[in-house]
Amino acid sequence: MKVAALQMNSGDVMDENLAVADGLIGQAVEFGAELVVLPENFSLMTGDHKVRLVAAQRGREVRRFLSELAKKHSISLVGGSIPLASTEGKVTNSCLMYGKDGEFLARYDKIHLFDVDVGGGESYQESARTTAGSQPVLVSVPNTQVGLTICYDMRFPELYRTLSERGAEVFTVPSAFTVPTGRAHWHVLLRCRAIENLAWIIAPAQVGCHPGGRETFGHSLIIDPWGEVVAEQTEPTPQVVLADIDLQSVRDKRRHFPVLTHRRL
Repeated sequence: MKVAALQMNSGDVMDENLAVADGLIGQAVEFGAELVVLPENFSLMTGDHKVRLVAAQRGREVRRFLSELAKKHSISLVGGSIPLASTEGKVTNSCLMYGKDGEFLARYDKIHLFDVDVGGGESYQESARTTAGSQPVLVSVPNTQVGLTICYDMRFPELYRTLSERGAEVFTVPSAFTVPTGRAHWHVLLRCRAIENLAWIIAPAQVGCHPGGRETFGHSLIIDPWGEVVAEQTEPTPQVVLADIDLQSVRDKRRHFPVLTHRRL
């Protein structure tokens, strides 16, 4: 199955971001992609929560955008993440997945929120404006099952183990990683999650500078079940990252190297 991770440099104008996403999805389809994954915050990257709240009111419009493109191109489409209205003046950071007929397949709300001080005066309190999710989400698509995760989730291996125990062979990890943590941890964390679970990783990323002064790491990746990086975008620009993923390789490796059945704790 050919898959695509779409790297973007989203800003605070939703219509412009959707136009870029539309173009990148079209490029991925031209190359034969059957499963396409957008990055975290693909529809909006902003440091202004008021703008985020306004965008959350356009959730139905973004849902329709994703559904129509999935149907138009006959692809499975993972809508990275978008803000959706929540309670108490907050939003959820939500990943939406659509099938080849445009049907809605699943919604995953990011469980682990990014409340950290990364140093150099750069700090984040995602929970101040975002309602955390609580449930892992596994989606059945033709020939496999996909576990939906978002960015900071990758630091919590128990989520990926839960999904693999339920049958996940592919993990999607749409992200907007900071530059300091990206340089230190991006590759190693994603490779670990692939190795531990003998699963494919598709990790599209935001890249470059965004409104509010935030800068993201990029380096969108596709990683095989042995932890090898099979595709990576090293240029700091919006791009399509493609790979043919062998789903039988997951099953073969899990049979010959049955680490998932050897747990004792």
